[in-house]
Amino acid sequence: MGAEVMSWYAARTRYGQELGIRNRLETLGIEHFIPVRTRAGKGGREIESPVITNLVFLKTTKSEACDLANSGMIRVRYIVDCATKTLLVVPDKQMEDFQRVLDLDLDEGGLVDEPLSLGAWVRVTKGALRNVEGRVLELRGRFYVVVGLLDCCYAKAQVPRSWLEIIDRK
Repeated sequence: MGAEVMSWYAARTRYGQELGIRNRLETLGIEHFIPVRTRAGKGGREIESPVITNLVFLKTTKSEACDLANSGMIRVRYIVDCATKTLLVVPDKQMEDFQRVLDLDLDEGGLVDEPLSLGAWVRVTKGALRNVEGRVLELRGRFYVVVGLLDCCYAKAQVPRSWLEIIDRK
């Protein structure tokens, strides 16, 4: 039997526990992703709050993921894939695109020759989001690439229209 594969797993936690779980995962040396926003608080202190409440992502092996939850080291409930009845695995490319879109917001423009229908699958061709794939959204004359994760969480980042190419994704 070969070595277990490292995968991204999505898990739910109790409200307000995301940052505590993040700190625990850092202590344990486990790769994770919990998107946060930082804002100024009283006395110039920075205050962090989760962008997506009650949701954390861990990159680990399946057995370690189960051990962490079963031993009580972290208090989470993993999201289960309805089709396979096992822990839902988030593909690396999908997770990478989701992280990159949550970490960036651009405000630039450019010339466009190719018509673009809303909801079309696109790939970003330039900039920090290069090669990110998602659906296109237009709001108030600005274009966004929207990346979905688990068909329940969505992130968007503004992207110059000229940086988007339509892709065939079936």
